[in-house]
Amino acid sequence: MKSINPDDFKVVKAIKLSELATNLHVKADEDAKEDKLENVREKLSELQDVMYAHNKYGVLICLQGVDTSGKDSLIREVFKEFNSRGVVVHSFKTPNSTELEHDYLWRHYIALPEKGKFAVFNRTHYENVLVTRVHPEYIMNENIPGIEQVEDIKPEFWENRMEQIRNFEKHITQNGTIVLKFFINLSKEEQRERLLRRLEEEKHNWKFSVGDLKERARWDDYMKYYEEAINATSTDYAPWYVVPADDKDMCRYIVAKIIWEEMQKHTDIKEPELDEKVKANIELYKDVLRKE
Repeated sequence: MKSINPDDFKVVKAIKLSELATNLHVKADEDAKEDKLENVREKLSELQDVMYAHNKYGVLICLQGVDTSGKDSLIREVFKEFNSRGVVVHSFKTPNSTELEHDYLWRHYIALPEKGKFAVFNRTHYENVLVTRVHPEYIMNENIPGIEQVEDIKPEFWENRMEQIRNFEKHITQNGTIVLKFFINLSKEEQRERLLRRLEEEKHNWKFSVGDLKERARWDDYMKYYEEAINATSTDYAPWYVVPADDKDMCRYIVAKIIWEEMQKHTDIKEPELDEKVKANIELYKDVLRKE
């Protein structure tokens, strides 16, 4: 199977989502893809153990994608080898009353990973320039000074939010949080097939929501705003990766491989060395324990 190069998916210049692949059509069976994924996720798990001992970096993995793009299963499969204390997953839904009493980034800031750990945002702070652009009436719930009606939300409002998000990400990366952002790029046809499966297979009926169809009707709007958000916020310190998602197995492997390859750039992540006095007396300590 062809090796994965993170640079093939990294957004380093303006993109058009309509021109990017949603399926690589890799000639490999499911077992081969699973073997590749298993190898990488074991290495990621070992890396997190070293990170915990090193205690200087946290890693934030941001996942965005339309309904049915496979974010939940991707999280399960990519991080299944991790110590359960080494990764925390946050799924950001409609802000609750407490969250609405703060600015829109507050709930994301308090969910950032501790040093030595991974955090996964399943839907992220980008919902605030995606869903709210498709449904600007949601902004009214934030009770923002100067925004009394939807008509008060001008293009500059969204430009300011993009800048605020860039500044938020720059701030946290300068303070030890490694940020990797993934857009799970699903085709409209594949989404249709997955929604149909939810209706046709009884065991998956519970996953279906009428709201999925309402949001699907706004597909073009969502793609437009995803594209604008990605182009405006893919930076060297918090890059976006657009990953083909029609093939779930391949998508999971690509995300895992990108995380692994990008983490290799942080060559300072190492287990701390023992204090010289402790190191000099290891044999003594062994002898004390053996004689108990």
